[in-house]
Amino acid sequence: MKKIVLMGNPNVGKSVVFSRLTGADVLASNYPGTTIDFSRGHMSLGKEKYQVIDAPGTYSLEPTNRAEEVSIKILKKADIILNVLDATNLERNLYLCLQLLEMGKPQLVALNMWDETKHQGIDIDVAELSKFLGIKVIPTVALTGSGISQVVENLADCRPAIVKWKKNDSGRWKRIGEIVSNVQILTHRHHTLKDRISEATIKPITGIPISILVIILTFWLVRIIGEGLINYAMNPLFDLLTSPLMELSYVIEEHRFIHDMLIGKLIDGEIDYTQSMGMLTTGLYMPVGMVMPYIASFYFMLAILEDTGYLPRMSTLADNIFHKLGMHGHGIISVFLGVGCNVPGALATRNLVTRKQRFIAATLLSISVPCMAQTALIFGILGRYGLGYIFLVFLILISIYLGAGLILNRFIKGESPEIFLEVPPYRRPPIKVILKKTWMRVKWFLTEAVPFMFLGVLIINVFYSLGILDLLADTLSPFMGFWLGLPGEATPALLIGFLRKDLAVGMLISLDLSAMQLVIASVILTIYFPCVATFAVLLKELGGKDMLKASGIMVLTALLVGGLLRFTLLGI
Repeated sequence: MKKIVLMGNPNVGKSVVFSRLTGADVLASNYPGTTIDFSRGHMSLGKEKYQVIDAPGTYSLEPTNRAEEVSIKILKKADIILNVLDATNLERNLYLCLQLLEMGKPQLVALNMWDETKHQGIDIDVAELSKFLGIKVIPTVALTGSGISQVVENLADCRPAIVKWKKNDSGRWKRIGEIVSNVQILTHRHHTLKDRISEATIKPITGIPISILVIILTFWLVRIIGEGLINYAMNPLFDLLTSPLMELSYVIEEHRFIHDMLIGKLIDGEIDYTQSMGMLTTGLYMPVGMVMPYIASFYFMLAILEDTGYLPRMSTLADNIFHKLGMHGHGIISVFLGVGCNVPGALATRNLVTRKQRFIAATLLSISVPCMAQTALIFGILGRYGLGYIFLVFLILISIYLGAGLILNRFIKGESPEIFLEVPPYRRPPIKVILKKTWMRVKWFLTEAVPFMFLGVLIINVFYSLGILDLLADTLSPFMGFWLGLPGEATPALLIGFLRKDLAVGMLISLDLSAMQLVIASVILTIYFPCVATFAVLLKELGGKDMLKASGIMVLTALLVGGLLRFTLLGI
C-alpha cells in the first residue's frame, strides 16, 4: 500500500488536514524503537487505497529533537508528500518546503489558513507561487474543509518538482527571498479586537495575570461540568444499579471471599460506592462515576485551549520561570496535561530537547502534580473542612515543584538549551473537532487507565482478605505515628497509592483523620510515587537507570516533606 505523508512546521493545522482526509478511523502509534507518537489512517484515491501518515511537526530536515528525527524517518518511506504550509507565515514555512522538493518525490502543497491571510492583510498569488515551486499549490482552510476536496483530486497526479536553486542554506534562502518578493503583498491593516487580545495575552505584564485567570476559570469550569455530570448523570445511573447489586449480595453473602471481591463491605447494611471496595461497587464507581466526569470535563477544556492557540502563549509566558527549573516553556504543557492525567503529562516530556530537561520534568510531574482524579478526591475529603485546607495542599505542592526544580537544575548534569516557541494566531475551533478530541481522550482513559483502577481494588481486597494489610499497618504504625503523624490504619492507603493515587485518597475517607492529617496524607500520596500506569510510561521514557534515580528522589522528598509537615502542622 502506498504512503502519503503529511509534512509541515508545528502549528500549521496539519493534524486537522489529516483528520479531514482520513475521517474518524485513525490509529495513534509509537514509532518503532521510540516513544514518539504519530497518526495513521487510510483514504481512497480512485480505486487505489493509500495509507496516510501525519508525521510530527518539524522546521527542517536537520533534526534537533527526537520528534523531528522520527518525522524524517517516516518521510523516507513516503510515496507522496503533502506539505502543509501556514499561509500567514509563508517565508518561514518555505524553507522546509524547498528541502522536501529537493528529495525528488511527488509532492503537493496545501496552503492552509487561507482565511487568515485576508484578516492579516496578506495577499498571495497562488498561481505564481505554484510556478516558482514547480508543483501544484492549493489554498485550504482545514477547520472548515475548504480546499480539501481539491487536495484529494490532485494527490494521485502530483509530480516531483524541478529544482532551480542550489541545495544549500544560502541557495534556499535566496530562492525564498525571490518567491516571497514576487508572490506576496502585505497591506496596512488596522488592529482588530483579536489582535489586541493576542498582544495582551503574550506580553508578560498583562499575559501572566490573564494566564492565572484562565487557569482558575478552566478548573472552575472543570469542577462545575464534572460535578454536574456526577450529580445529574452518574449518581442516578448508579442508584439504579444498587438494587440488583444488593440482590447479588444476598445471593453470595455466604461465600465471604467472593462477596468481598465483588461487593465488598456493606456499610450499615447498604452499599456505599466510595467505601465498600468491591469490584462491582467501588471498583466501578470510582473510575466511571466519580473520576470520568472530571476527566471528560478537563479534556473538553484542554481541547478548547489547544485549538484556540492559547497553550503556546502559556508556554512562552512560562519560559523564563521554567528555565530556572532546568527546562523551557514547553514544560508547562506537561504540567497542564498531568493535571488531567499523569500519563499524558509524562508522555509530553518527550517534547523537551535534552535528557536533563526530560528527567527534571518527569520527576517534578511525579512528585508535585496530582491528576484530576486525585484532585477530585482531595476536594471530596477536604471540602467539608473548607477551601483553606485544599488551598494549603496545592500551595505545598507548588512550593515543592519550584523548590525541587531549582535543586535538580543545579545538581543534574546536562544542558538546558533555549528553544524558539511558535505562537500561532488565535482561531475559533469547530465544536465537532473539540468533541471528537475529547471523546478520543476519554476513550483512552476508559481503555488504558480504568483497568488499573479495577486492579487496585482487586489487590486491596486480596491483601485485606489475607491479612497482609493489617500486618503492614501494625509493622509501620510506630513510624507512621512518629514521623508522619498518621495512624497505622492509613498505611494501606499509602501502599495502594502506587496502583491508583485517586483510589488511595478515597480510602482515607473511612478513617477518622483530622483536617491537618488529611492534608499531610494527601501531600505524601502525591509525592512518593506516581501511579503504576504513569510509572510504566516514565520507565519507558527515562530508562531504568534514570527511573531509579527519580524514584529515590520521590521517596526522599516524601519522607522529608512528610516529617516537616508533621512537626509544622501537628506539633511535636
